Amino acid sequence: MPRTDKPDLSLFLDILNTLEALEIPYMIIGAFAGTVYGITRVTYDIDIVVDLNDARIDALAEAYPSPRYYADPYQMRSSVAMGIMFNIIDSERGEKADLIPLTMVSRYRAAFQNRVRQTVEVPGGEPFDVWCARPEDVIVGKLMAWAEGRSRKHETDIYEMLVYRHLGFTADLGLAFDEAYVDRRAAQLGEDVFEFWQSLKAAARKPQDR
Repeated sequence: MPRTDKPDLSLFLDILNTLEALEIPYMIIGAFAGTVYGITRVTYDIDIVVDLNDARIDALAEAYPSPRYYADPYQMRSSVAMGIMFNIIDSERGEKADLIPLTMVSRYRAAFQNRVRQTVEVPGGEPFDVWCARPEDVIVGKLMAWAEGRSRKHETDIYEMLVYRHLGFTADLGLAFDEAYVDRRAAQLGEDVFEFWQSLKAAARKPQDR
């Protein structure tokens, strides 16, 4: 399979446009969703949660026909039933996109019900509207990821989102940040996660206190 010199967002963005056109419910999570809320690091992966039934699976598979694409409806149905990721592959460009069925993790359901419409900007492209997880749910997801691996990138991402909020940009997006919700979820994840979350909140407030 041929590879491009550097990854891009072409396949992911095409899938988002397809989901919009087919009216298939979806939600962007993770770092790419976080770029709407202040994360500055470059990420070439878009984590997309999709709510699929048989009709939506057939429509999605038909939108990506072989031989150029691999979008197997049988794999999609199995993934939904088993709660595991599935992928769509563009063999011409050598790109792969992983999609997450809503059945994969039960915690996605609450976030999915509270998803919000936001505008994203991509280099060299026109801004467009997508369904994103709320900033609170992006942060909770990153707290969970931090608890699993203690990765510094999650710490930095959360910090940047909090600074963005304190600077007032989240309000410009028409969002009221529910800090108490994140407090509760952090406490449920364990004492170390709650203390980590509290330390990040304190650090994020400092630039505004100067």
